[in-house]
Amino acid sequence: MSDDENQAGGPSHKWTSSNPLVLHGRHFGWTVFSLCNFPALLIAGVLQLEGLQDSPIEDYPAEVFMELIESYPGLLARLTDGEEEDIIHIGELLGDNTKTLKSTVLEWLMPRGQPLIPPLSQNIKLDRGFNHEVTSRLLCPAGLDWLHTETKQSLKSGKTAVHGDQWPMFLYTGYHYDPDEPWKGLLRSEILIFGFKHVFMSPSSIDKEPKATRSGNTYLHGMKSVTKGSLAYIAMQIRFSLTLSSVFSHTDMIMDSENFYHSILDLLENPDEIEEVANLMMWWTHRVFPNSSSLQHCISKNSALSKIREKCAALRQLATADTN
Repeated sequence: MSDDENQAGGPSHKWTSSNPLVLHGRHFGWTVFSLCNFPALLIAGVLQLEGLQDSPIEDYPAEVFMELIESYPGLLARLTDGEEEDIIHIGELLGDNTKTLKSTVLEWLMPRGQPLIPPLSQNIKLDRGFNHEVTSRLLCPAGLDWLHTETKQSLKSGKTAVHGDQWPMFLYTGYHYDPDEPWKGLLRSEILIFGFKHVFMSPSSIDKEPKATRSGNTYLHGMKSVTKGSLAYIAMQIRFSLTLSSVFSHTDMIMDSENFYHSILDLLENPDEIEEVANLMMWWTHRVFPNSSSLQHCISKNSALSKIREKCAALRQLATADTN
């Protein structure tokens, strides 16, 4: 072991959670594409670029690899010229937010000042899921009535299996689902906002004016708007924290987290839903980043700019009328 390694705490020291590359990779996983075997993706992607592999990158969209490469200057050179250890550690993308949310989410289940009855343990999850009235109501699939005795018994016993694409009530504003307007309130619930601020900004930001602290992910990575991937990620984390499952695994067929995550991401990336999605993303950015330059600010009435716009619009309308 070299003197440098001794002073740094050994060879593995450079891969602590403070390493910029690891932090960036982790943020990429949270905000763009999660639940992925990133070492396998990176290796296959690099081999393809070098012409050493003709087969496609299986299981994952090829654009995910390219987006990851483009998101960090010099990453491709580091992957192709660096050591094998670089690829392994760069693949450590997903930070574990399950531990902190497991206890913190209990503070968001009831209106401020109201006790949770019966109380839930912060460390033991066996009394969550469909074993508690409050978490049951939030996890109940939209379209099912938790207050219906037969539905309640069927969910509690496991007779009714809940698949990942059966979205829970907590995704909706006020935890209310309208089957005639399934987009109404979707992914706009208070508990999702709390979860987003907790993970990407800071736990204290939930009770304060939205701003990026120097230690938060939004500040460290220059995040100025909410991404589709970050919404799907937070929804998945909140869902897991409400369940009785103690260990997160995207291959768990009972939790079906992978299907849940991808079903939300697929909706948000569906070109047929572009208008609804654009409104949703603007809604989120307005609430989390109210000062973001990505927001479309309304032009002040009677301002010089508004008069210029009005005159331009009138001229266009006149030109159209003349053409017809």
